[in-house]
Amino acid sequence: MENTAMPTALTRSISKPEENLNIVIVGHVDHGKSTLVGRLYADTGSLPEGKLEKVQAICRQQGKEFEYAFLFDAFLEEQEQGITIDTARTFFIWKGRQYIIIDAPGHKEFLKNMISGAARAEAALLLIDALEGVREQSKKHGYLLSLLGVRQFAVVVNKMDLVGYRQDVFDGIEKEYREFLAQFKAVPTQFIPVSAKLGDNIVGRGQQMSWYTGPTVLDTLSLFKKEAARSEQPLRLPVQDVYKFDARRIITGRITAGRLKVGDHLVFSPSNKRANIQSVEAFNVEPQPMEAEAGQSIGITLDEQIFVERGEIASHQEQLPSVSTAFRANVFWLGKKPLEKGRKYLLRVATKEVDCEVVSIHRIIDTMDLAQQQGSHSVGKNQVAELTFRTKAPLAFDLSSSFESTGRFVLVDEYDIAGGGIITELVHDDQEFLREEARRRDFAWVKGEVGVEDRAKQYGHRAAVVLFTGGRHTGKSLLARKLEGQLVADGRHAYLLDGENLRRGLDADLSEDERGQTAEMARRYGEVARLLTDTGLIVVSTTNPFGLAYHEAAQAIRTLVNPAPLIAVHMSKTAEEPPPNTDVVLVGLTDLDAATKQIMGELKKRGVLAQAIGTKPVFQYSI
Repeated sequence: MENTAMPTALTRSISKPEENLNIVIVGHVDHGKSTLVGRLYADTGSLPEGKLEKVQAICRQQGKEFEYAFLFDAFLEEQEQGITIDTARTFFIWKGRQYIIIDAPGHKEFLKNMISGAARAEAALLLIDALEGVREQSKKHGYLLSLLGVRQFAVVVNKMDLVGYRQDVFDGIEKEYREFLAQFKAVPTQFIPVSAKLGDNIVGRGQQMSWYTGPTVLDTLSLFKKEAARSEQPLRLPVQDVYKFDARRIITGRITAGRLKVGDHLVFSPSNKRANIQSVEAFNVEPQPMEAEAGQSIGITLDEQIFVERGEIASHQEQLPSVSTAFRANVFWLGKKPLEKGRKYLLRVATKEVDCEVVSIHRIIDTMDLAQQQGSHSVGKNQVAELTFRTKAPLAFDLSSSFESTGRFVLVDEYDIAGGGIITELVHDDQEFLREEARRRDFAWVKGEVGVEDRAKQYGHRAAVVLFTGGRHTGKSLLARKLEGQLVADGRHAYLLDGENLRRGLDADLSEDERGQTAEMARRYGEVARLLTDTGLIVVSTTNPFGLAYHEAAQAIRTLVNPAPLIAVHMSKTAEEPPPNTDVVLVGLTDLDAATKQIMGELKKRGVLAQAIGTKPVFQYSI
């Protein structure tokens, strides 16, 4: 018998909800998702006025028996095809919480809609047909929820009326599915036996399953925990742009998490630059605010004029984002061309854009049939893949399970957005130790009364490192000396840091074996260069002391001199692949003057050198 009893408390509420929760409902076609939601809405008195009559009219028009599924199916085409084809969103309010129900299709042609729906969900209901039991499709749906980072979910075993409400059938399904989910550490909050068609255990309890004493579907929804309000999370402010008004530099962006106020000490990642908030700026607001929180687009000024670039993430020092050149992610690919291992793509995380490549394809899932494959070197359209990415430069990010905005990204292929993904794991790169050392060093750095801006204005240039890389006998030392001479002749403060001087002085305590190891020598080299850049110098140097290990040395030095810019110049006798992030490539050099001019042009392009205004060179900040 159909359970039509509705408690008197289940009346439509028009009170304003205290919070909302996004719920996605997934399952194989015909497992009864729309029936479950239709029954849920009907039994809580949440149907819009006239909805029932409209659906009944459609059923009469089509000569069909009325079904609760049609209360939720949003389009006439859905009833005609007999499947839900759109990722429909509706909501109801219950006990102070607004539930936004995302009914994601299970049919293979529309599985990508399920993926886009699940990606926006805070919790999920996963349906299994009691008559069919745990089939391969149900296993794949469970895996996909895990893949997309949906950690809160309950399993609803529907159509219990078709198996005579037998407890042994339900217990068998629960045991088998829990064992499967345990393989990837997914733990459902509850298994619920229901008959969506007859209303058993949806809102109220039926008479047929007295052996089940757990929560109903509605009770289970109330047990799902709401994610912490974004304003209560640690601060994340991706820098959108930097504007200069009079003497002020206003850093603008939208706070994606947390809150800030005047006086807060901010750290900008990945550069490690830091300063205190001097003011919070808002357009056409009087008086100007003293604080701001997640969701607001604001500007801030700092008590120190540091060089901050678009794409950096401002946070409090106690809760910093991750920084690395590698991470693991789950990607949904929609590009016309396959996503290929080793090919270059543009990655966008919040406001940051950086070149990247796929270094490893761990697993691919075809969204048409959920078949898995391994060992492939490319990802096709409409496939989901677990990948490891490597970026050209260090990137600040978060895991998507903790922060939505800074834990998600899009991939651009030839100017088109071709895919999107969520970051699931930081991958430790070979610069992690030095990056952490540099971060600790910079946080504890003792500053004098003369700041970076003061030195730049006085010298007419920013501090920087120009590093020449390449094999032996390629002219690195000659060009380095030539460049130093030209810079000094132009009135710049430049210094040639020769590795041989370090070997005979600072490195004199190293044994012959230690001198043959690049890591420690590069660490010392980088720390000396960092001290010199703090004085405002343009440091010119070569990788000669490191021989053929110049790739490793260049990366270490770049990490340690950060946040001062490093301009890399690679020299070779014949064409070859330069180290990553090389700015100038010189092959078969014969003209030192032309090469020097080219490097000077790069320094101006990077905002290191001043532009002459009138008769006096005035430093122009690169913002």
